[in-house]
Amino acid sequence: MKLVVLDGYTENPGDLSWDALKEFGDLTVYDRTSFTESPLIAERIGDAEIIITNKTPISRETIDKCPRIKLIAALATGYNVIDYNYAAEKGIPVVNVPAYGTASVSQFSIALLLEICHHIGHHDKTVHEGKWAENIDWCYWDYPLIELEGKTMGIIGFGRIGQAEGRIAKALGMNVIAYDLYPNESGRALADYVTQDELFAKADVISLHCNLTPENTGLINRENIAKMKDGVILLNNARGQLINESDLAEALFSGKVAAAGLDVVSTEPIKADNPLLKAPNCIITPHISWAPKESRGRIMDCTAENIRAFLNGKPVHVVNMK
Repeated sequence: MKLVVLDGYTENPGDLSWDALKEFGDLTVYDRTSFTESPLIAERIGDAEIIITNKTPISRETIDKCPRIKLIAALATGYNVIDYNYAAEKGIPVVNVPAYGTASVSQFSIALLLEICHHIGHHDKTVHEGKWAENIDWCYWDYPLIELEGKTMGIIGFGRIGQAEGRIAKALGMNVIAYDLYPNESGRALADYVTQDELFAKADVISLHCNLTPENTGLINRENIAKMKDGVILLNNARGQLINESDLAEALFSGKVAAAGLDVVSTEPIKADNPLLKAPNCIITPHISWAPKESRGRIMDCTAENIRAFLNGKPVHVVNMK
């Protein structure tokens, strides 16, 4: 059995082991292949039977060029880089890794919020630059500081990650409201479910944890921002395409949105002309909510289990077949 990892570096830059996958056969690991369609992808797959990818696309053309493929495993929850419908037509299961990042992604979202509230990085930098030592007062702050207790967190998408963030927000003394297409009892124990428009109107902080769909692409746009409180804080470490970035930049410049904390943007890596790069009070990190070693270890373990289950004739976490 031949296995190929097409873009393994972000999953394992050297602090994990590929040994769990080597037990299944002849494993070849490439740090990087291509994030866009390229003949190199099929060339590297060759006659391999199990393909493991994170962001390297697996297109219809690649599948046709590599007729020995039996399984495509995504090193992630998202699998939109794979033509999973065509893979299904060819009888090739596509498997993913669900629920590996619940703790890390919810923690990171709150970290973005706390940085917005306290500007810890900025103030640490100014102290090391000598500003405190030279200050005429015994302390100083360069930005308004925000206390979260009593404020309302509105979470759009109240699944595992949204609910994990809700628990942290409640521990900080916040009121939590949520919008989700499928309310459930565990969610009701943490938050009051409201309509989307109610959430926009009531929340001091809005956090996005929903899947990206055609219906919610560009959800945060000029029209919906107008429904929000003046000075609202926006957090997004779900999918960048949930936000109309020009509209958000406009709202940041006007002050309608006081601040944004983003770990995702519409095109990744970010383009130099992204309007949010010049917007005030906008923290942008390079899609790293998922990346703690513990979280990546769960991806590795689950991928190994996905392959083992497939080889045993009982595939799990299949996203393209019933």
